[in-house]
Amino acid sequence: MEKTFNTEGYCDPELHYMVDLSGRLAEIKTMVDAGKYFAINRGEQQLLDYLEHFHLNKGYMLSFCFNKKKKIGLQDIAIGDKVLVEAVV
Repeated sequence: MEKTFNTEGYCDPELHYMVDLSGRLAEIKTMVDAGKYFAINRGEQQLLDYLEHFHLNKGYMLSFCFNKKKKIGLQDIAIGDKVLVEAVV
């Protein structure tokens, strides 16, 4: 099967094209340290799609925050009948 672009749900590297942002992490950190807003969108939606696909009600998400005034810790995010547990580091 030929690889495709997946914009919804779980991404499988064998089936879908994947984006590697590891080369841009230093640039992203510089932007955040300078006070510029930066977000990689769709994290919550991708996790919700994954939970739906596998018929699960709870998922865990790790969020990296480089802001100096960040609030680290855990928080539960309820969306519909799903609960996302976000750990901010």
